[in-house]
Amino acid sequence: MSNEQLLTPEQLKALAVHPPHHCNCALKICKGWESVPDARWPAAQMQAAGTLRQELAEGQVELTFEEFHPNGTRYDSPNAPIAVDYFPYNRCDVFKCITCQCAVLKYTEYGGYYVDTRARLVDPEMIVARSAEA
Repeated sequence: MSNEQLLTPEQLKALAVHPPHHCNCALKICKGWESVPDARWPAAQMQAAGTLRQELAEGQVELTFEEFHPNGTRYDSPNAPIAVDYFPYNRCDVFKCITCQCAVLKYTEYGGYYVDTRARLVDPEMIVARSAEA
């Protein structure tokens, strides 16, 4: 688990109140999950704000890969819900841009022969509370 604070959906919403206006970072295009290699990640502008990675329950060996798409969206859809208990959100760290104050989710996808760092801007309207998912 990350050393960052575990954020609740409400805390994530509070971090995401500022849209990415007046900012020159490359993350403004990340409405859905976008590949953002280290060369494009604006590290100097991004500040760690927390994590969505929960500790594993006793006997659990891995976080779920189940996705949450009640309206038929797909993983990379800009209008897919941000469901923090589901993949890939349950593997995300949260960052805040020091220039425009927008919140960004970041996780690393590990495929058979590749590693792909991905990012998504946090739209507070897309966040699904844990209680709504149960």
